[in-house]
Amino acid sequence: MKKIIALAMAGLLISSADVFAWGSKKISKKTPIGVSMPTKDLQRWNQDGANMKAQLEKAGYRVDLQYANNEIATQTSQIENMVTKGDKILVIASIDGSALKNVLDTAKRKGVKVIAYDRLIMNSTAVSYYATFDNYKVGTIQGDFLVDKLGLKNRTKDNPATIELFTGSPDDNNINFFFGGAMDVLKPYFDSGVLVCPSGQTSKAQCATLNWSTETAQARMENLISSQGYGPKGKKLDAVYSSNDSVAMGITNALVAAGYAADNFPLITGQDCDKPNVKNMIKGVQAMSIFKDTRTLAEKVVGMVDALMQGKNPEVNDTKTYNNGTGIIPSYLCDPVFATKDNYKQLLVDSGYYKASDLQ
Repeated sequence: MKKIIALAMAGLLISSADVFAWGSKKISKKTPIGVSMPTKDLQRWNQDGANMKAQLEKAGYRVDLQYANNEIATQTSQIENMVTKGDKILVIASIDGSALKNVLDTAKRKGVKVIAYDRLIMNSTAVSYYATFDNYKVGTIQGDFLVDKLGLKNRTKDNPATIELFTGSPDDNNINFFFGGAMDVLKPYFDSGVLVCPSGQTSKAQCATLNWSTETAQARMENLISSQGYGPKGKKLDAVYSSNDSVAMGITNALVAAGYAADNFPLITGQDCDKPNVKNMIKGVQAMSIFKDTRTLAEKVVGMVDALMQGKNPEVNDTKTYNNGTGIIPSYLCDPVFATKDNYKQLLVDSGYYKASDLQ
């Protein structure tokens, strides 16, 4: 009897050791790393996925890279398959940050570690780490740019600057930081009357753009032009705040169709330095775009993966900011910078991010 009990206890100890193997064992590099990206429709996600795959493979890992065509059900199914196939680490840029709880609960039960990539996954205890850029800083950089270029510190209520506001998809937690950071900078100028939004559409809900869609942003800008009477010979419009480049492209398309040209174009902000938007900056129809070097972010994620595979704690630099509804998620934040027609060559071409021919 004692022998039977001893054998049973030994079995339990072995099972416990298997469950907690992450804390004490290295995992073979032959174990696939699952990388789930939202879509190929936006240039930045193609670059993020390609950089991630290249750097992980260079470090000796097998990579299972999947794009979900911006469909939540597809992304969920792809992640389920990754877990079933035995991927032990998942790097996920979510389509909807609140839609993955069930599939990630399953992943957690199987001992899978999850790194949220650039978009925080909400309401899931399965998220181990978050890697992104300092998204609040993205918004404050955009806001500070507008304050400077519109001369808001020296304006008076007798000659206010006019602006319309656009942000991204309401299911992307990042807009709370992009839009929130920009509005924290701009709010004092709205309050003092030296900056005005003629449409009155200043809330996040009013300014959101589902799926960061260029077409949706263009349609809304066309409606604003029509309803407010904006135009080179109509009501003055000094700037349009846009959280990213796909939205900025829609805004720009509408303004060009309304007759604006480089010499009278409203200031347009952006983010991601997509190639068409950099070309627009060069042409003078987009004022700036935030440059988030995806090579840097991929490098940090590879470091996180490497640490986890060795049973170590990854490097983080923020343990206060990002609460996904279950608690603070340890994060690594990379620094964003901004590009204009004056410095894009140094930032984007000289650094090897783009070829000069990409922007011609």
